[in-house]
Amino acid sequence: MLRSLIVIGSGFVLASAAPVASAQEFILDDRGEFVADSSPEPGTDEWTLAQAAAALARDEPSKARGLLDPWIEAHKRTDNPLLARAYLLRGDALVMEHDEYLALYDYEAVIKQFPDSESFPTAVVREMDIAQKYLDGMKRKLWGLFRVESARRLGEELMIRVQERMPGSKVSEEAAIRLAEYYYKTRRLALAAEMFDIFRTNYPDSEYGKQALLGQIYANIAQFKGPSYDASKLVDARLLLDRFVREYPADALKDGIAEGLGARIDESRAQQMLETARWYLRRDDEPSARFMFRRLLRRHPSTGAAQAALRIMQDRGWIESPRQTGGNTGEGGS
Repeated sequence: MLRSLIVIGSGFVLASAAPVASAQEFILDDRGEFVADSSPEPGTDEWTLAQAAAALARDEPSKARGLLDPWIEAHKRTDNPLLARAYLLRGDALVMEHDEYLALYDYEAVIKQFPDSESFPTAVVREMDIAQKYLDGMKRKLWGLFRVESARRLGEELMIRVQERMPGSKVSEEAAIRLAEYYYKTRRLALAAEMFDIFRTNYPDSEYGKQALLGQIYANIAQFKGPSYDASKLVDARLLLDRFVREYPADALKDGIAEGLGARIDESRAQQMLETARWYLRRDDEPSARFMFRRLLRRHPSTGAAQAALRIMQDRGWIESPRQTGGNTGEGGS
């Protein structure tokens, strides 16, 4: 499912409205200030929507819905070009009334019926905002009254929809990194590693690139279940860590990231090799055990597992001192 998301970033524009006595509509300019847009003729469709937008700006969502509900009912089967904005405004009113789940129906109407409208990108952003609230733990209302039903699965689905619906947008980039972080936070580590990888593929120049690479490293390390299990994720983490050092050398040195993660990976891999050597000993396969111990000492000499291996080898008389295990161990290539 995740691999089907091929999304790359660009921008979008949002608009809003504010009230005046004549129901003149205002929009939000590039400086974040409300400026006059037009003065719709009283009684026209434009005037009705401007009145609703003004009511929202005054924090009067019920009044806005009082205007929008009958207007949408009268025009929903027509090709009126203002329908997209009407659905968007009513969705905003429902969110203000804490009925965000019902608002999704109006935002979906905009997205599915009016993909070429100016309201389309705004509706997608509104859905992403609702998705984030659900991922953060806000529950969905049951019977429109009590928040008792988890909506995290819906939040995940909405984040994926954002990426599918706005390819080439900064919004889809934001949704992708948020979803990857959510998977990691909830310990769905395989999904997290995959989503971080998809993000890095789709957004190689993103400002979140370093964050995604680190997230993928941590997710791979966390998937290692212990010395008795497969260590392929540790190998992947080591390769990714080497890449992090190459791409972000200052960050790797400044915070000790490379040293700390490298030591953690080495210790985990060394513990697995130690467990493998002990398994050979339990099967009375001393040549294989000795080979594995020597490999462990050569590859991970500074780990706790290496010290344990050294003690076992000394107890069995395979070496006389730790110094003799350096240099030629008689082992071939890896």
